[in-house]
Amino acid sequence: MEEKYIKELLTRVSRGSTSPEEALKALKHLGYEDLGYAKVDNHRSLRQGFPEVIYCPGKSTAQIREIACRLAGTNRNLLATRAGEEVYAALQADLPDIAYNPTSRTLYLHRDLEIRGRGKVLVISAGTADLPVAEEAAVTAAVMGNQVERLYDVGVAGIHRLLSNRDKLEGAAVLIVVAGMEGALPSVVGGMVARPVVAVPTSIGYGAHFQGLSPLLTMLNSCAAGVMVVNIDNGFGAGYAASLINRKEDLQP
Repeated sequence: MEEKYIKELLTRVSRGSTSPEEALKALKHLGYEDLGYAKVDNHRSLRQGFPEVIYCPGKSTAQIREIACRLAGTNRNLLATRAGEEVYAALQADLPDIAYNPTSRTLYLHRDLEIRGRGKVLVISAGTADLPVAEEAAVTAAVMGNQVERLYDVGVAGIHRLLSNRDKLEGAAVLIVVAGMEGALPSVVGGMVARPVVAVPTSIGYGAHFQGLSPLLTMLNSCAAGVMVVNIDNGFGAGYAASLINRKEDLQP
């Protein structure tokens, strides 16, 4: 439940257009709503500035559908990650304005278009194979109220592709750098800009890559200052962290 929703509700009560009983009913599930198989955290928008995000693997389509509808009832924006086409088709019946990004497998409602970021979030990928993770980060940052720009396929195997876009690097407030294989790109970017860099290792690579462990260790051992690292393939975590860094002002205590 968003802060704006509660303020509007209290204003209607003060004006007499909504009764205290109706307001109480609306606020009944403010903390969380117990669905039996899930406890929907309706308070998260107030605590963190963004609603609970639905991680779809392991949940049935019916469960995802009910959780999404409950969250969408009191939140303008909504995000679900790692969702299949069948989940998208099912949710369209209840939420006709929901959108789907097939590359990142993210479902989202983006009804509140207010920009809350101080500057631009630039999402960079080393290769085309890293796009599913990069797009997950980009969609997350956009739905959380940031201006997002993409710069894809600029890995260290052809470093001139990155260097020719130096103006984009320097124009961003926060950079998300997604890379597999040896994972060197975040260190290169981190050494070029005076901005926070969120590094994302991916599970793209050959045998000694160990499904993303090799780039994870490379990024953790970066000698470039200002590089922080999220878990393997965690585009969502990178987009969320970048959004918090880029937020115009802290949440009120």
